[in-house]
Amino acid sequence: MSDQMPFDIDVETMTRFVMEQGRKAKGTGEFTQLLNSLLTAIKAISCAVRKAGLAHLYGIAGTVNVTGDEVKKLDVLSNDLIINMLKSSYSTCILVSEENKDAIIVDPEKRGKYLVCFDPLDGSSNIDCLSAIGTIFGIYKKDCTESLTEGDALEPGRNMVAAGYALYGSATLIALSTGQGVNFFMLDPSIGEFILVEQDVKIKKKGTIYSLNEGYAKYFDPALAEYIQQKKFPEDGSAPYSARYIGSMVADVHRTLKYGGIFMYPANKKTPKGKLRLLYECNPMAFIMEQAGGVATTGTQLILDVKPESIHQRVPLIMGSPDDVEEYLSFVKKHQTTG
Repeated sequence: MSDQMPFDIDVETMTRFVMEQGRKAKGTGEFTQLLNSLLTAIKAISCAVRKAGLAHLYGIAGTVNVTGDEVKKLDVLSNDLIINMLKSSYSTCILVSEENKDAIIVDPEKRGKYLVCFDPLDGSSNIDCLSAIGTIFGIYKKDCTESLTEGDALEPGRNMVAAGYALYGSATLIALSTGQGVNFFMLDPSIGEFILVEQDVKIKKKGTIYSLNEGYAKYFDPALAEYIQQKKFPEDGSAPYSARYIGSMVADVHRTLKYGGIFMYPANKKTPKGKLRLLYECNPMAFIMEQAGGVATTGTQLILDVKPESIHQRVPLIMGSPDDVEEYLSFVKKHQTTG
């Protein structure tokens, strides 16, 4: 809302923004339906995150999800919220969640034309210590007239029509791209709407921050170890990079997008296939990063070009400013040549 007057009489909400984009594309309004339902879930999750202590939503729910992470109470609530809202939007046909072993096939009478892959509450290990956490989602358009199976969810990220993330931090923010750049929307709690605060966001060509879990340094491959050494002790006399790592992908990627630099969760000796999940973590974030002028790669190919083999597939991830990612890849190529 405007500081100069009690009410902004021409406020650009996220719903209005998406409707305007849909009108230009001569859409049916089904995508706006989907997004409005997702926004309702995100607002509810934001509220739950802020009330978690009072509502006794902290702590382990007593189960482990399909990818081996302990499930927090907020994870369960967030997952149920998103699933229920998306099913009742009449705009989805398949849902893929980090918390569900199998893809959810929406009942025929409630089906629409979109596949949604999502991580309902990323960074849940940070819930109890009040660090920033988030929700990640990727949206695909599907032909849902035929019978559907889990295999229909195995779409490469290049086929996405939209992606985004919600960050529950000092404020609640959504980054959204429908393939025409990246826009930031901030939740104004006084009216319960997401307001456009930054349009056509672009990442810096080169940053001064690297972000990864250096606790796994003993497992790093030689290329990564040399690259990090170069960032700490540059041989050209330039200033060393700063290290920043929160351990919540949404928070770390958002900072990288805002300030430039490189975020890495590469393969190593302990996790040779990487740790982050392709469909609902890497693909949506890679879509956002590319739309903002950045690069996202596994180290051998662009993330969005990876053909999924299973809904919970893991891949290595390196993303960020184009010059920083290219510099990292030069070290990979150097060690492939010498190796």
